[in-house]
Amino acid sequence: MELVSSYQKQKTGSGPEWLDWKWQIQNRIKDSSELENYIRISSEEKEALLTCGEVFSFSATPYYLGLADPEDPNCPIRLQVIPRKEELDTRAWDRKDPLAEESYMPVKGVTHRYPDRALWYLSHVCAVYCRFCTRKRKVSQSAETPGTEDWKDAIHYFREHTEIKEVILSGGDPLNLSDSKLDYLLSELKSIPHINQVRIHTRYPVTLPMRITHELCQVLKKHFPIYLVTHFNHSKELTELVKERIGMLAKEGAVTVLNQAVLLKGINNSVGALTDLFYGLTKIGIKPYYLHHCDEVFGSSHFRVPIEEGVELMKQIRGSISGLSVPLYVVDLTGGGGKVPLPANYLEETKNSSYVFRNYKGDLYEIGF
Repeated sequence: MELVSSYQKQKTGSGPEWLDWKWQIQNRIKDSSELENYIRISSEEKEALLTCGEVFSFSATPYYLGLADPEDPNCPIRLQVIPRKEELDTRAWDRKDPLAEESYMPVKGVTHRYPDRALWYLSHVCAVYCRFCTRKRKVSQSAETPGTEDWKDAIHYFREHTEIKEVILSGGDPLNLSDSKLDYLLSELKSIPHINQVRIHTRYPVTLPMRITHELCQVLKKHFPIYLVTHFNHSKELTELVKERIGMLAKEGAVTVLNQAVLLKGINNSVGALTDLFYGLTKIGIKPYYLHHCDEVFGSSHFRVPIEEGVELMKQIRGSISGLSVPLYVVDLTGGGGKVPLPANYLEETKNSSYVFRNYKGDLYEIGF
């Protein structure tokens, strides 16, 4: 009973510090003794916290853990952040750097794989360390964070390479930086004539929505247009606080907000879960952008859903909900091949003068050439 009372208190929040994003960061839960104040953990989970923590750190904000069901080990929030022994089981295709980001790194922190865009790794810190993270090799490792001189090298690289039309701020989480540092970086990027757009990839609207402040919105509005891509995986993450802060981003920050989710076994691999997520996002002003097949990063094989299953899920969803709420299902090819769309095939037969299609209900329709 005491545990549930603590859970309800954390879920609703209490005291002015609760909405202070720095307080949330400073009070992250990092071990089993702290975690027991939020959920009832088994001996197996305790062991996984110790053994998996040697490979990839465990960390979660009080806010995000407050969304978890304290009694259900299969809660979609818990599955995303609590270590499992399966993380130590690796498969032949698993890689530490599945997207070969380090192979396309001309200067520290910059991955330039696509001709016209570059990703800029700015922070090793996240509010929550997701167990399926593609950058386990470097997230939570302080030595991986680019310093001021590295930033200067990166900006110089962007200025010299006129083929770059887009820079994507990533990490860790770029919103872990102060408003003043973000203002400086955005000012530098916006002063480069050939850069057409700047994108920010962040999971803080999910795990630390109080990071979206009036002050941050003013910085983002100053550098309009800014495109922000966040990372909601389940409708349980769409809280009232999230709704409020996404509204601030759109109204005060003039930011276009999109979402990229990952298809995760046991978390969202059903028509119902994905429908609730996609419609929930659209309702609060976020455009579903990508649904990713889970990358082949080491220790994430237990999360991966067969591609055939993902294609079938998207086929059923496309016919059931508004096209505005349907993201593009993609796989980011292991080895640095880039993103490839995974469309459902509706074409059943090609005749002499017509095509035969099968729609989402399974009915056949024929159209002419």
